[in-house]
Amino acid sequence: MAFYFIEVTDTFGGQANYSWVEKYCVEATENTVMRRAKREIGWNGVRCDRYELGDVVELRPRGMAQVAFIYRENPYK
Repeated sequence: MAFYFIEVTDTFGGQANYSWVEKYCVEATENTVMRRAKREIGWNGVRCDRYELGDVVELRPRGMAQVAFIYRENPYK
């Protein structure tokens, strides 16, 4: 089990806007992190496009102007 840090923000023109940000932390295995992250941020049952960006996973829910970034390590050290 590891801790994963999640940032959820709005988008403008398809890019992360950061006019507001919600931050979360979940403990999960590598196999269950997406399910636990989506449950924590309230996107359970919402179809999302997933992009692997090296150390970061980007989730973009379809039909919503929002984006979530999931980090394995704390980006705020």
